[in-house]
Amino acid sequence: MIIDIHGHYTTEPSQFLEWRKAQLKMIEDGNYRVSSDELDVSDDEIRESIENNQRRLQIERGTDFTIISPRASGMGHHLGTQETSEEWTRLCNDMISRIIGLFPENFIGVCQLPQYPGVEPKNCIPELERAVNELGFVGCNLNPDPSGAMWTDPPLTDKWWYPLYEKMCELEVPAMIHVSGSCNPNFHATGAHYIAADTTAFMQLILGDLFKDFPTLKFVIPHGGGAVPYHWGRYRGLAQDMGKPLLEDHLLDNVFFDTCVYHQAGIDCMSRVIPAKNIVFASEMVGAVKGVDPETGHNFDDTKRYIDATPHLNDEEKKMIFEDNVRRIYPRVTV
Repeated sequence: MIIDIHGHYTTEPSQFLEWRKAQLKMIEDGNYRVSSDELDVSDDEIRESIENNQRRLQIERGTDFTIISPRASGMGHHLGTQETSEEWTRLCNDMISRIIGLFPENFIGVCQLPQYPGVEPKNCIPELERAVNELGFVGCNLNPDPSGAMWTDPPLTDKWWYPLYEKMCELEVPAMIHVSGSCNPNFHATGAHYIAADTTAFMQLILGDLFKDFPTLKFVIPHGGGAVPYHWGRYRGLAQDMGKPLLEDHLLDNVFFDTCVYHQAGIDCMSRVIPAKNIVFASEMVGAVKGVDPETGHNFDDTKRYIDATPHLNDEEKKMIFEDNVRRIYPRVTV
């Protein structure tokens, strides 16, 4: 079985996105009110948006299941208010739940969290519990920078985050460390902010001792880990200089990297540096990079093709990446 752990609902019906614009406009105009009951999206519209996009690509590329969550750039934790974040998050998670209901043989849910700059992460616990216990989701997306590329909240190893981690461990759900949009013009969202955040999160984890306090906590760092595999020697050396354990002992029981790396050389590098037990298959298809690579004639985000073509991975290691590691990281996956 081939399970893609990194999918987003990026093909939403237009009225869904228009509703979000209207919600934020109400804040701007000073007349905000809860209005989620005014959104009208039919099952047929959702079905069409998935069948012509994510589901079609699953069939064409030979994957079985996609772990899907709301659009990452659309989380917009730096926009609106804490109250609008809670309403928008609930609406987004309900939309993912509807997709799962319509395509139970193809998709598995992961939730957005109602984060907001300066608001303690424990505020997210009720929605996480609802998503897992009521909607049947298997994980969450955790934004290490709800400020949108301003980095105003404490690092991931700070006790500010601990109540949320405690709940994640209790529920046995991992988090994908995934930022949202950027309000800083120095950081293009997908080209700079995402990759910088992946790298920053890993360095924060090196600096701390988080997994001594939470030995069962699991994080997936997406987009191939940002700069981490390419600079693995730098991080090994920094950890050594700071008196930290070997990275394999310090982090690799708890930290994993996905394969949203959109060329063969990048996958080859990552899979030579990072142990196969720490790599999980992902494509983020219909996401950050949707076009055809003129050098290969195939879509950049057809990442299964890269794993299949990696010469130094044996069949057992490929099975780990495609399926076995997913089941270890996401114990609530039962397909």
